[in-house]
Amino acid sequence: MIASADITAEELKERLSKGETPVIIDVREDWEHQEANIPGAKNIPLGTLPQCLDELEDLKDAEVIVQCRSGARSASARAFLMQQGFSNVRNLVGGFMAYQG
Repeated sequence: MIASADITAEELKERLSKGETPVIIDVREDWEHQEANIPGAKNIPLGTLPQCLDELEDLKDAEVIVQCRSGARSASARAFLMQQGFSNVRNLVGGFMAYQG
């Protein structure tokens, strides 16, 4: 079931190239996001995610893509958001490394 919620870097790149603007949350630290990021991604470091739930409330039924460097932190973010009632959270497989690669 969790695997179906994942999104590949190729799928995300294809959607972005078609002009789609999915909600992407980058859960890396601020400095990591500043070094390089996916255009349009909102930076909310994993450790601050619980305090930012109010600003994400409108996204509970929307598709939300979470990403980090390699996919581990975003997997934790996905699990946390699902526990908070978000219904369509997808993890970027391989994280930013796969997206860059």
